Amino acid sequence: MSAAGPLAGVTVLDFSELLPGPFFTQNLAEMGARVIKIERPPGGDNARRMGPGGFEAVNRGKLSLLADLKDEAQRARVQELVAQADVLVESYRPGVMARLGLDYASLRERFPRLVYVSLSGYGQEGPWAQLPGHDINYLAAAGALAVSGEPGGPPTQKFGLPVADLCGSMYALSSTLAALLQRERTGRGQHLDVALADCVLHWMNPRLGAYRADGANSLERQRTSTQLKPAYGSFRCRDGQHLSVAALEDHFWARLCDVLDMGDFAGEPYRTLGARKKQAQAINDRIAQQLAARDSAEAFETMARNDLPVAPVVPPAELAALPQFAQRGLVNGTEALSLVRFPVPLAGVDPSALGDAPGLDNARQLLP
Repeated sequence: MSAAGPLAGVTVLDFSELLPGPFFTQNLAEMGARVIKIERPPGGDNARRMGPGGFEAVNRGKLSLLADLKDEAQRARVQELVAQADVLVESYRPGVMARLGLDYASLRERFPRLVYVSLSGYGQEGPWAQLPGHDINYLAAAGALAVSGEPGGPPTQKFGLPVADLCGSMYALSSTLAALLQRERTGRGQHLDVALADCVLHWMNPRLGAYRADGANSLERQRTSTQLKPAYGSFRCRDGQHLSVAALEDHFWARLCDVLDMGDFAGEPYRTLGARKKQAQAINDRIAQQLAARDSAEAFETMARNDLPVAPVVPPAELAALPQFAQRGLVNGTEALSLVRFPVPLAGVDPSALGDAPGLDNARQLLP
């Protein structure tokens, strides 16, 4: 990365595996940090075998060192690297790094400027601290899965991204940047205890506030409030393509009624969102009927021209060719399913400079 990148000169020692930690440190690398990935021999990060494509996506531009932390000589080599590090990231279960003498309590006196990030499912303490888990478990624990089911149905995880994993990655990123900034004032690092379930729980605040204000105390009312909104959803057009529509505000609703034949729903009784909420399913059924008679490109162009919140539902294979993202230079390549750069342009950051993820052969060469 360019020496002028915002994190140029920052060294990160990354013990994390799978997705949350590596995605977090990938973001640090994209902003210019030097990331050294510590992997367990002989196979390294489990993601190399479980999902090699995903591993490649979140480990680009990192150096890699295969190190058996149970071996005293190799552990000593790793501790030499800690002396050079600004940030240490680990995602083992609580207690593992302590048994290796690499926990924050063992390191903080020797390395007072170290920002030490522990990324785990449920945090370093609490009755579930040792409980294993994956994305769906953290969503379930934090209340997000419960309100994700359709009203009257079972809880379902329908969103196509690992929400808890990526949510935790972003909290790790923001808190680490804050800790580095604070270190500039105090001269001291700190231990960041980032729990994926905690992070999703914090994301629940807007929902919790809305439920409380609406008196939505039952799960059924909460699901209805979350999942069922008038003039809000994905609708199938005549050509089989889908459009997303989100005409929630009263002024957008009025424009939607100018574009689509909403029948009786275009009348005075439905001018306010509160009134429309009571007929949300019927309103959405009417929109579905109207759009089913139109081709998606024509419907999108008409609705966009009338300043409505609308967007096509873009399949992943078509993202690289979408003019909106292509013009902004977000996709590194023109091939289908090309990877995406850090989404915020930053001075000194070259989005094409990361290269590939480290292979195991290269990792072995870094052994002492």
